[in-house]
Amino acid sequence: MAKGWVAVQYSETEQRYAKAEDGVRIAYQPRGEGFPLVLLAGQANNHHWWDHVRDDFHVARSTITFDYRGLGASDKPEGAYSTAGFARDVIAVLDDLGIERADVYGTSMGGRVAQWLGAQYADRVRALVLGCTSSGGPHSIESDNEVRKTLVRPEPGVARQALLELMYTPGWLATHAGPYNTLGDPDMPTHARRGHLAASRHHDGWDLLPEISAPTLVVHGSDDILNPAANAPLLAERIPGARLHIVEGARHAYFEEFQAVAGPLVLDFLENARPQH
Repeated sequence: MAKGWVAVQYSETEQRYAKAEDGVRIAYQPRGEGFPLVLLAGQANNHHWWDHVRDDFHVARSTITFDYRGLGASDKPEGAYSTAGFARDVIAVLDDLGIERADVYGTSMGGRVAQWLGAQYADRVRALVLGCTSSGGPHSIESDNEVRKTLVRPEPGVARQALLELMYTPGWLATHAGPYNTLGDPDMPTHARRGHLAASRHHDGWDLLPEISAPTLVVHGSDDILNPAANAPLLAERIPGARLHIVEGARHAYFEEFQAVAGPLVLDFLENARPQH
């Protein structure tokens, strides 16, 4: 088993299962070779969120994705879901692999999960990247009412097209026909989809942020209105020593459309991060 700073190597097709503290099975997918990097997807999305960019990290890292409880190959229990609970599931995955410490890169709701990891499990996080996310709660800036209304329109295809346009620029959509892996897990049961929505809506990490001691990079697309870009400096100012990078022209899925910028940016930060403890 890999421990601490030891590089690890995993099969390209391997899927494993960890048991969470409440007995729920969590599916996870370790890949590559090197110091481990945990990749956390957005709300209601499985590990395929990272498919188009994951190999970029394998030049220097092994990666670990997982399916949140409620979707993918993980169990889909009834009951309450929370970002703090998702963070505990990440710890169960690290424990199953025998990994004492890892880098963590969370995007969108995954960035909210990563806030819990950085604050409450500081000894397990070497460096932290928070992408297209916010603190939630009264100190965050929410998307406007028109955005939210469009995403629940009942007409066939309208909400999907609206989400695509929030994720990607028109130029990208005109030249990339998909498949798109950032629009949610289509096989997710209704109770779990509602649970994920509630988990993200009820997240309030404002008081957690000053407790994060790992070197932290905050990344956001300048044209993101799904999770407004104004949230990024709020995070960076609240987390001690955090760095901020705005990807100009990018929307919510900056990490995919602006892969040539975002991938090297994150890798360079991780390679040069110097933990404070």
